Amino acid sequence: MSTEEESRQAELVERARKLFAGPVDFLLSAPQLHFLPDPVVPEVAFAGRSNVGKSSLLNALTGRKSIARTSVTPGRTQELNFFDVGDPLQMRLVDMPGYGFAKAPVKVVEKWKHLVRDFLRGRQVLKRTLVLVDCRHGLKDVDREMMKMLDESAVGYRLVLTKADKVKASELEKVRAAVEVEARKHPAAFPLIHVTSSEKGMGIAELRAAVLEDAES
Repeated sequence: MSTEEESRQAELVERARKLFAGPVDFLLSAPQLHFLPDPVVPEVAFAGRSNVGKSSLLNALTGRKSIARTSVTPGRTQELNFFDVGDPLQMRLVDMPGYGFAKAPVKVVEKWKHLVRDFLRGRQVLKRTLVLVDCRHGLKDVDREMMKMLDESAVGYRLVLTKADKVKASELEKVRAAVEVEARKHPAAFPLIHVTSSEKGMGIAELRAAVLEDAES
C-alpha cells in the first residue's frame, strides 16, 4: 500500500469511527416487503447463520451494547431490521434474518427465503451485503446457498469471519485461506476476507471503514 493509499485509508477509518460514534437508532422491523422504509439512503445488509455473532458484530461496529439484541434462541429474528446511521441520516444498516436454523418449520424457512430473495433483487439502494462466517466452522452449505443467492441477485458481498478470538492463529489462517479460495469462485464476492472478533475488537475499525466505503460507492 502506498503512502497516499495509507493516508486515505486512515482518513476513512477516522470518518467511519466518528459516524458510528454518533446517532445510530433502530428504525423498524419489516416482516414483508411492503413494510420497508423508503429507499432514501444507501444500505448495507448483514447476513449469516443463526448464532454466527451477527448481533454482537453490529453492536461492536456501532460501539453500543444492545443496538441489536442478542438472543439465547438463535434464529428468532425473522424480519428485516433497519437501523438509521448519522444525523443527518447518511446510511442504514439492515440486519437480515439468520439462516440455517435447524428447528424451524419448513414454512418458516420458505418464508425467509422469499423475503430475503425479493429484498436482495429489488432493493436498489442496497450497496453491499456482509456474509458472516464463524471462524470455528468455516463455510457451510447454508452459507454457500446464501452466496449463490447473492450471486444470482447481482448483489456484491464481503465475507466476514467472526469469533476470531475463539480459534488458534494457525487454524484461523487455514479457515481464512479456504474461504478466500472459495470466494474467488463467486462473481459477486469481494476478494478481501475480513477477520473480526467482536469481543476483542479485532478488525472492527477496518470493517467499519469498509461499510462506509461501500455506502459511499
